[in-house]
Amino acid sequence: MFKNSFINIKIKPYAVAKIKGSNDYPYINGIAYFYKVQRGVLVALQLNGLPASDNICNKPIFAVHIHSGGSCTGNNSDPFADAMMHYNPHDCVHPYHAGDLPPVFGVDGIGFSIFLTNRFSLEEIIGKTVIIHSAPDDFTTQPSGNSGTKIACGVISNIN
Repeated sequence: MFKNSFINIKIKPYAVAKIKGSNDYPYINGIAYFYKVQRGVLVALQLNGLPASDNICNKPIFAVHIHSGGSCTGNNSDPFADAMMHYNPHDCVHPYHAGDLPPVFGVDGIGFSIFLTNRFSLEEIIGKTVIIHSAPDDFTTQPSGNSGTKIACGVISNIN
């Protein structure tokens, strides 16, 4: 459960995605919770096992997107190819896709983010995927922000 003074209610998650790293990033695991709130969707994301860096000027930042595909499977060149492209039901330019989310800053292999969005409803993202990319999203390059390879994935499922 999550309690926040902004929404001032106790709520249970509506949906969840269990995130696992690709074969090249087997230590990545995490979870994304999706909460239905009055003004949209509250997303809470926790990741462990992310690539880390000791270089103070090159601490890792990871792009996070909801993709339109419903599977975390793929091929040798793209382990999550079946996650497909960013979720973009209104054909917006990047970074205005419904699936474009804030980046996660890596802190010694851990990442945490919580944010509010109204770019999608919970009902429309069930069965879609959450993708963690190896690089930060530049919020400019079309169509996906030059965000690097897909390093982790989770399918969004309804919590009954």
